[in-house]
Amino acid sequence: MNVFRLAAALVVAAWATAACAQAPAPDATTFDVGTLRVERHGERGSPVILIPGLASGAWVWNDSLAALRASHRVYTVTLAGFDGRPAVPGDPLALAADALRELIVSQRLERPVVVGHSLGGMLALMLAAAHPELVGGVVTVDGMPVFPGTENTLAADRGALADRFRRQFSGLSPAGFEALQLQYMRSIGVIDEAKAAAAARLAARSDPQAVADYAGAVVALDLRPQLPRIRVPVLAVVPWYAPDLAGTGFSQAGKVAYYRSLLTGVAQLELVAIAPARHFVMLDQPQAFIEALTAFLAAQAGR
Repeated sequence: MNVFRLAAALVVAAWATAACAQAPAPDATTFDVGTLRVERHGERGSPVILIPGLASGAWVWNDSLAALRASHRVYTVTLAGFDGRPAVPGDPLALAADALRELIVSQRLERPVVVGHSLGGMLALMLAAAHPELVGGVVTVDGMPVFPGTENTLAADRGALADRFRRQFSGLSPAGFEALQLQYMRSIGVIDEAKAAAAARLAARSDPQAVADYAGAVVALDLRPQLPRIRVPVLAVVPWYAPDLAGTGFSQAGKVAYYRSLLTGVAQLELVAIAPARHFVMLDQPQAFIEALTAFLAAQAGR
C-alpha cells in the first residue's frame, strides 16, 4: 500500500470509528430500567424503541437515530453486559424482555414500534407475542424467532446446542475476544473493512461471559409457537450479499422465502431485502435501511 492509500485508509477508519462510537446527543436523557440502559432522544412524535444485537451497543443505531429524532421520540437501549455495562445474573433474555415491558409502561409509551437487530429482533418478537397490547409494530433486522439453521433441532437437543455456543465465548481473554469479534465482523458482520474493524473494537467492550450467556439463550429458544399471538404489523429486513453465498445456489429470493418460512404465523408480515449488505445492514446500507424503516413507521402512523 502506498502512502496515499494508507492515508486514505486511516481517514476512512477514523471516520468509521467516529460514526459508530458517537456520544449521546447533548439533549439525550439517560436512565436505567431494569437491566437496560436507556437513552431518550427527541421530544415529539410517536415512540420508537431501538434494540441492538449481540455484543452491540446503541452505537449501531447512530445513522437511524439521526434520521428519526426530529420526528419521533426514540429510546435506544443497551443490554446488560454489552458495550461496557456490567452483566447481571439470571436468564438474560427474560430479564431484557421484562425490562422492555417496564420501559413501555413506566414511560407511558403509546404502542411504540420496536426495532431490533439480530438478538434485538428476537426480543422485539418476544415482546410483541407476550404483550401484544403494548406494541404498535415490530421491525426485526436479520433477527428471527429461532436461530437460523436450528429450526429442525428438537427441543430436547437445544440445551446441548446452547452449551456449545456458550463455550465459544467462555474463558476468552480480552485480546482473544476482540480477535473473535474482528473475525466475525470481517466475514459475517460488515462488508466495508474499516467499518468492520471499528465495529469489532466497539463490540469488544462487551463482557465475553455475558455474550456467551445471551448466545446460549438465543440458541435454546424457539419462539415460533408464539408467533400467532403477534397482532401487529411486522417488517423483517433481510440483508443480502451475493459473494458470501456464491456457488451455493442460494438466491436473494430464496433467502427471503426462507426467512418468511421461519416467521410463519405472523398475520401481518412484510419482508424487504437490502443489498449489498451483511448482518449489520444499518452499517453497510444506512440510507436504504432508513428508507425501509421510515416507510414502515409512516404506514403505522396512518393506521
